[in-house]
Amino acid sequence: MANRAVIQEVGSTTSRLRQLLNAVVGRQELVILGVLALAALTLSLLSENFFQSTNLLNLARGVSWFAVAALGVSMVILIGGIDLSVGAVMALSGLVCALMLRAGLGLPVAIGAGLLTGTTVGLLNGLLVARFNLQPFIVTLGTMGVARGLALGLTNGAPIRDLPPSFRAIGQYDLPLGPFSLPVSLLIMLCLAGMVALLLERTVLGRYIYALARDEQALLLAGIPTGRIKLIVYALSGLLAGCSGLIMTAWLGVAAPTAADGYELDIIAAAVIGGTSLFGGEGSVPGVVIGTLLMLILRNGMVLLGLPAYWQIGAIGVMILTLVLVDHLRRSRLRGL
Repeated sequence: MANRAVIQEVGSTTSRLRQLLNAVVGRQELVILGVLALAALTLSLLSENFFQSTNLLNLARGVSWFAVAALGVSMVILIGGIDLSVGAVMALSGLVCALMLRAGLGLPVAIGAGLLTGTTVGLLNGLLVARFNLQPFIVTLGTMGVARGLALGLTNGAPIRDLPPSFRAIGQYDLPLGPFSLPVSLLIMLCLAGMVALLLERTVLGRYIYALARDEQALLLAGIPTGRIKLIVYALSGLLAGCSGLIMTAWLGVAAPTAADGYELDIIAAAVIGGTSLFGGEGSVPGVVIGTLLMLILRNGMVLLGLPAYWQIGAIGVMILTLVLVDHLRRSRLRGL
C-alpha cells in the first residue's frame, strides 16, 4: 500500500510538472521573456553603461513609440493581413502635426490632425482590402509609397525643426515618481497597450478579430460583417501608427519626411517575435511589448558595445530567424504533446 501511494504521488508530481511545462512552452511570451532576461544580464556584464539611468530612460522612450506602432500592426496580422505602410504613416503623421504647429493652430488641433492623418490612411487600407478584396501586401505597399511621397512633397524633403516645448515634452519629459522617473511617452504606451488588450480580450470585436483569420467563412455564415471588422482593424492600425509617429517626432524634436524609413519590417518582426502568428488568430499585447523590448535592447546593446551599424543589421536578422525557429519548434512540440 505504501509503495502504491508513493507511485501515485510520483505520478501526480510528474503530471503537474508536465502541465507546468505545457503552460510555459505554450506561451511564446514566456519564452521571449526568458530570452529578454538573458540578453539584459549578458549586456549588463559586457557594458557597465547598460543599466545606467540615462541609457534606460532612452531605451524606454524608444520602446514607447516602437511598441505603439507594433500594437497596431499586430492587430492587422491577427486578422490575417499585413501593414507595410506603418513607417511612412508615422513620418506623415508627425510631419502634418509639425506643419499645424508651425501654422500656429495650437497643440490639440495639431495632435488631432496628426492622428486623423494616420487614421485616414488606415481607413484607405481597410477599404481597399475589405471592399475591393485586394491583397493587403499590395495595398499597403502602395499606400506606403503614397504616404512617403506626401511626406516628402509637403516640405520638399526638408525637415521641420524648432518644435514647441509643449509638444516635445510628449517624447522627452520624464515624470518624477519618488526616486525614479518615467518617461511620459512610456506611460502613454502602457495606457494604449492596456486599451488594446481590453479590446482584444474583453470585447465581442476582439473575439471576432481572433476568429477572422481562422475561419472567415464561418463568421460570414453567422451574419458577422467581416468587411467592417477589417476596416476597423486597419483604421486602428493607422491611428496607432499616427500616435507612434507623434511620439517619435516629439522625442526626436524634429519632423523629418524620411523618419522611420525601413522600420516597417522591424515593427512587423517585433510583433512576430512576441508570438503573433503570421497566419493570424494568435498573439497577445504583452507578447508584442516584450518582443519590441527585446529587439531594442539588443540594438541598444550593440551600440554600447561599439559594433558597426552593418553588423547590427545582420545580428538583428539572425535573432529574428532564431526566434522564429524557436517558435516553430515550440508549436511542433505542442502538437506532439
